[in-house]
Amino acid sequence: MATPVVTKTAWKLQEIVAHASNVSSLVLGKGSGRLLATGGDDCRVNLWSINKPNCIMSLTGHTSPVESVRLNTPEELIVAGSQSGSIRVWDLEAAKILRTLVGHKANICSLDFHPYGEFVASGSQDTNIKLWDIRRKGCVFRYRGHSQAVRCLRFSPDGKWLASAADDHTVKLWDLTAGKMMSEFPGHTGPVNVVEFHPNEYLLASGSSDRTIRFWDLEKFQVVSCIEGEPGPVRSVLFNPDGCCLYSGCQDSLRVYGWEPERCFDVVLVNWGKVADLAICNDQLIGVAFSQSNVSSYVVDLTRVTRTGAVAQDPVQDSRPLAQQPPPPSAPLRRIYERPSTTCSKPQRVKQNSESERRSPSSEDDRDERESRAEIQNAEDYNEIFQPKNSISRTPPRRSEPFPAPPEDDMATAKEAAKPSPAMDTQLPVPNLEVLPWPQVVTSTPTPVPCVPTSPRASALPPLLLCGHPGGGGAGPLATSTAPNSQTTSLQQRPPSFAQLLLLGAANQALGLLL
Repeated sequence: MATPVVTKTAWKLQEIVAHASNVSSLVLGKGSGRLLATGGDDCRVNLWSINKPNCIMSLTGHTSPVESVRLNTPEELIVAGSQSGSIRVWDLEAAKILRTLVGHKANICSLDFHPYGEFVASGSQDTNIKLWDIRRKGCVFRYRGHSQAVRCLRFSPDGKWLASAADDHTVKLWDLTAGKMMSEFPGHTGPVNVVEFHPNEYLLASGSSDRTIRFWDLEKFQVVSCIEGEPGPVRSVLFNPDGCCLYSGCQDSLRVYGWEPERCFDVVLVNWGKVADLAICNDQLIGVAFSQSNVSSYVVDLTRVTRTGAVAQDPVQDSRPLAQQPPPPSAPLRRIYERPSTTCSKPQRVKQNSESERRSPSSEDDRDERESRAEIQNAEDYNEIFQPKNSISRTPPRRSEPFPAPPEDDMATAKEAAKPSPAMDTQLPVPNLEVLPWPQVVTSTPTPVPCVPTSPRASALPPLLLCGHPGGGGAGPLATSTAPNSQTTSLQQRPPSFAQLLLLGAANQALGLLL
């Protein structure tokens, strides 16, 4: 019988009121999957620990709504861009403002940290992309090419390229060393909301409001495949850490895709609405969504999700067989990123503007930094997340525990554990009451019957029925009826079992209490 396609459900972890006004942006820490940063119309950036109700830290200093936030990989720095075009960088471990970067003339739509250097990339509604040096507090380079707002920026895993997605329906790839555009990827028919690099191979994924996901080969600079028919605009995508599949956060569902050839491995129904960001930790996928001032977090158990091999046709229960696909190749199909052995082996080389074009820090920026604050709201949670990073441990850090499973899963597990095993059912045999007749109850005052060892009838019955105690030698409250000799002979040949003795003993005690 063919295995049916059965959808798997995720569970809602928590819902919090993140800001006094509407939430405008948020981001999950990709390193731990436990840290959440939210930006609001109240000009604040709040930090949260997933599955805990209280705010850890509140960052102030912006004078307009915070439109974009981003955490670096170690989750020790955070950058936030505002509606006015200003950018602020905070050191979370030191709990202080680090830099104020000014240069954009419109809303900051996207931000990203360089994986191995002290650089931040920013994309704005003014169509410009700027690369900032945090140490020098200035703009290193400006990339021009998009004609509309830049919605997403991502550095490549090796830190040599920068991918940008914009409302002009295009994806562009920039070479940081040469300071120029390497390639442009057309094909989308709507604004491109998100781009994501494959963790190992030269592959790029892009999601658009045209309800498609496209995969791009970064060696041949051409499209690999295109997935169509998404239920809504694609706002967030994430590769599995080993690169075996791509997760797409759609309207009220999570879809698992392969790209060579394009296929859907699984569909998980999640009532998260418009999911804003995804992260993976402890074989669990965490998704966060926001509506007005509320932020909701959801969890999907990836051990229950099909990531390779089979194809899920529809997001409903179905009796149709799963189409079997060939197993993924053991070797990658394209080049692999070359990462430095250490993050501080040599500085990252990037194309820079001339010294005269770099913006030097002004007294106005210094005043803004003095007015910025990092207010610790919950010292216990703050110390749990940030303080251990300051000490050097000789052993690997302890992994965080997975988020709790939904209650219905716990109940199902408890019911399964409560079921008796077959061995328990056969430990005690059920007595056969047809073999040994029940004794007749005498309602009148019983006459003591002496125990006569030589009597055939007495030797045929258990001592418990003839005597007041198991050892014999006393009167019992039961009297036996006259039975034929054939029955006595049958009882002598078949001694009573232990279970039968227990039942007769219980009956003897009960009748003794009544009499």
